Amino acid sequence: MNKALFLDRDGVINVEKDYLYKIEDFEFIDGIFELCKYYERLGFIIVVVTNQSGIARGFYSEDEFEILTSWMKDKFLQQGILISKVYHCPHHPKISGACSCRKPNPGMLLDASKDLNIDLSKSIIIGDKERDIEAGLAAGLNCTYLFDESKSITLSKANKIISKLKDIYDVNSK
Repeated sequence: MNKALFLDRDGVINVEKDYLYKIEDFEFIDGIFELCKYYERLGFIIVVVTNQSGIARGFYSEDEFEILTSWMKDKFLQQGILISKVYHCPHHPKISGACSCRKPNPGMLLDASKDLNIDLSKSIIIGDKERDIEAGLAAGLNCTYLFDESKSITLSKANKIISKLKDIYDVNSK
């Protein structure tokens, strides 16, 4: 079975911007490529799990999301990093109703586990919101990181709150 590094997109891979769907607005978070390379060397596959309610809200389309996703995956490939799959939830509970995929529900992680033969108990999630951590815990992950560049979050169910991505791979490489 595979072990996975699950990453939220907005706020972990890229700088959080409301309803991001344009390539020209996409800005990578410092350290994301080094983090992924570190975990790939340890035998992890990289999987993105992202809530994208902007689709349900009509701010952008599935096609526009896919164009940005393809571009983002290509940028990772140019760095020698393979993103195995990007899972997204296009729903919003007040617009499209409840679903099992929108974090904090674990649906995207459970789907990835089936599709990519992932051992969730040996996998990791990094998110910038508590709902990311809750999704990981509900899916059976034992290692969770809450990424908070602003250093404003003091309480989380995550194993650790970090303010720089390098805090994860620096600590783990010592």
